[in-house]
Amino acid sequence: MDIVAIVLQSLLAFAFLFSGISKVAGVKMQVESFNHLRLPQWFRVITGLVQLISVAALIIGYWEPSWTAAGALLLSLVAIGGFLAHVRVGDPFKNDVPIVVLGVIAIVLFFLRLSELSSFPGFN
Repeated sequence: MDIVAIVLQSLLAFAFLFSGISKVAGVKMQVESFNHLRLPQWFRVITGLVQLISVAALIIGYWEPSWTAAGALLLSLVAIGGFLAHVRVGDPFKNDVPIVVLGVIAIVLFFLRLSELSSFPGFN
């Protein structure tokens, strides 16, 4: 299962690294997306920062697996929030497929590394 977890971890880190950077940098597509979702621009920046913190946790997780569980949990929450934001404005499901897929991957990764979470700093 370690290979599966590492592949999922790498996929999530790659996807959310670029997503987080584009949100924090204020890329036009992200600004327009948050306007469409009727969310304030400061929330775009916060969302991007949470994504980047989660990516950092996933990267640390290559050496300390408990960090993978924490990063995956954060990304799961981001994905759920993103999905709900799209539902709130009535977007068709086809617009939600990417965030749903990434959210499912994050949830699977979280459960693959859940047993490691007890060794996360501060949980002892």
